[in-house]
Amino acid sequence: MQTTLEILTHPLLNDVRHGFFTRKGGASSGLFAGLNCGRRSSDQTDMVAVNRARVAQAMGVEPDKLATVKQVHSADVVTLTAQDDIEKIRDTQADGIVTDRQGVALAVLTADCQPVLLADREAGVIGACHAGWKGALAGVIETTVAAMRALGATRIRAVIGPTISQRAYEVGEDFMEDFLIEDPDYHRFFSGGPNGRPMFDLPSFGLSRLRAEGVEAEWSRHCTYSDPQRFFSYRRATHEGQADYGRLISAIAL
Repeated sequence: MQTTLEILTHPLLNDVRHGFFTRKGGASSGLFAGLNCGRRSSDQTDMVAVNRARVAQAMGVEPDKLATVKQVHSADVVTLTAQDDIEKIRDTQADGIVTDRQGVALAVLTADCQPVLLADREAGVIGACHAGWKGALAGVIETTVAAMRALGATRIRAVIGPTISQRAYEVGEDFMEDFLIEDPDYHRFFSGGPNGRPMFDLPSFGLSRLRAEGVEAEWSRHCTYSDPQRFFSYRRATHEGQADYGRLISAIAL
């Protein structure tokens, strides 16, 4: 069984520990083969625990210092303080988490949605958010940035990790209409697809929201749907008629 983790990094965040973990190097098997870190998946609980422990070790923290939240496609963000119990935070419904606390790693789970890692190293503030289309439209990116600024961050940099790309993201007219109602200018994130339906550019939308907040931001340019050897994908699993799917993890630490 392969145990070597594959951890993607980006030079924009090279002054903080961070990683967008692929599915390689995990203990799970079957549909979840590799590094499935989704505790709410139907994978074996002990295998998920092993996988998350490997991630914690790679990030230089103890397994109980890997902080995640119960993601619900919201704009809600948790600020992790020195007094907070990380286990309790894991059961808190939110889609972003920020901290200035040393010795912990913040992480989000994705399987096509955008994992966004953020940092202001000089201020000693980091953040992570799960930004699918619903959360991004609702404002999770802006809420995360605001929470970091409340901790003293001033020069935030951010990287969007592996996510579904526009060429693989066919949506309905109603989906596009939800965006155009919010702002007619959002039409620039849609193009015509081969089936005559709109194709949505999620990472460009995420980058636009980050940059509008004054955040220097880039996308890693990895498409989850198009690379099954490296990434889990909810949409690909659905198209293949799979009963469940694995969750990728992305993490950042001071």
